[in-house]
Amino acid sequence: MGKAWHLKSRPQGMPTADNFELKEIELPPLGEGMIRVRNRWLSVDPYMRGRMNDVKSYVPPFEVGQPLEGGAVGEVIESKAEGFAPGDLVLHFAGWRDEAVAPARTAMKLPDLGAEPQQFLGVLGTTGATAYFGLLDAASAKQGDIVFVSAAAGAVGSVVVQIAKAKGMTVIGSAGGAEKCAFVRSLGADTAIDYREMPILKSLAAAAPDGIDVYFDNVGGSHLDAALAVARNHARFAICGMIEGYNKVEPASLKFIGRVIAARIRLQGFLVFDYQPRMDEFYRDMAGWLKSGAVKPRETVIEGLDQMPEAFLGLFKGENIGKMLVKL
Repeated sequence: MGKAWHLKSRPQGMPTADNFELKEIELPPLGEGMIRVRNRWLSVDPYMRGRMNDVKSYVPPFEVGQPLEGGAVGEVIESKAEGFAPGDLVLHFAGWRDEAVAPARTAMKLPDLGAEPQQFLGVLGTTGATAYFGLLDAASAKQGDIVFVSAAAGAVGSVVVQIAKAKGMTVIGSAGGAEKCAFVRSLGADTAIDYREMPILKSLAAAAPDGIDVYFDNVGGSHLDAALAVARNHARFAICGMIEGYNKVEPASLKFIGRVIAARIRLQGFLVFDYQPRMDEFYRDMAGWLKSGAVKPRETVIEGLDQMPEAFLGLFKGENIGKMLVKL
């Protein structure tokens, strides 16, 4: 019998431990084209909060009483699928559990890039690809741009900072607290602003007196409004996430949204899955940056399947620097 975390009830506002339940699950027999995987690393990501609501989105909501899902790296322990053998390490999306039986077509053998397995949940996974394509494609960022990155000490934001510097951009990153701001500066950011110290608009206006060309949005709310206020003409915004509002009932109001018209600002929402055909391009560039040291991965690791909800809730309490992972 395996074990998996289930959604016990839908959160109202900030989730609590009471919304989750760890239960035994009976794994199905291994049929043709299937693999049995023992998970080693589990990912927790802010987007999972949206799936806990019963609303229509780009992915179906989690079902109450059913196992949760998420990115995971595991070892194949049994296979009836061509191309997969015991001992292979695979990336798949049957996370929040210790073992899984899944169609091999839903898993990917880890590419041989000389990287640690867990990095395929972070800098070499969806996290890194989100930063890469969001900055360079959705926001069309280029050398010489002034780039503002919110949640710059987080999983995606910290990679955006490093890619932007590798591409010759000026980077302003926001983070909460002195420790996280020091981390953002250590990544190469030209300026790190502490949004807890003073209103974000005041800090950003001081850090970017000539305005910004690009905003990579992980936060929404007051950060997005501040970016609108200081944006240059024809600025480009990559709208990746809005964690500030994930646990709020009422949406944030944007006082400066009218500047989209006057400054001809482009707001581009994007999903990393749209870029799946271009992953070879991402792997090539990111592997090169990792090898050269231009990008340095940072992870916050929590150990034990029983700690999965606490790791997830930690995302909304600012407890992670870089990618939050659970190690089994």
